[in-house]
Amino acid sequence: MKIVLLTVGKTEDAYIKDGIEKFVKRLKHYTKLEIVDLPELKNTKALTQEQQKTKEAELILKKLSTTDHVVLLDEKGMEFSSVQFADYIDKKAIGSTQSLVFIIGGPYGFDATVYQRANAQLALSRMTFSHQMVRLFFVEQLYRAFSIIKGEPYHHQ
Repeated sequence: MKIVLLTVGKTEDAYIKDGIEKFVKRLKHYTKLEIVDLPELKNTKALTQEQQKTKEAELILKKLSTTDHVVLLDEKGMEFSSVQFADYIDKKAIGSTQSLVFIIGGPYGFDATVYQRANAQLALSRMTFSHQMVRLFFVEQLYRAFSIIKGEPYHHQ
């Protein structure tokens, strides 16, 4: 199973990039992870929030195939413990999921068309984090999930 993290915008802070790279490198032992950064919109001051979400949706939807299992990282999504998230990943890997795509949207969330395309929504927390921090938290949790699946000592209960 291939896992894709699709994001709107790039990670700018070096310490966050370093953290992401650390976990991406570790994940290579378990799965193929591809991080796709979509370009941030230009001249957004002339656009409403809804117009920005619509334009971001166009970019997001172009990157998806009909066979992708799409999970939006969204504050209104289902909440898992790390063990429950590992179980979710494991079930997708055992099942017929070929490509599992997690999406981090722009600053205003997702357009209705992206919600309609999604198979699920996942909240990393009920707290709000910057989009850059969410990337790091997500790849760490993905690594943790695989270490749980493999019974390795990274995760402690």
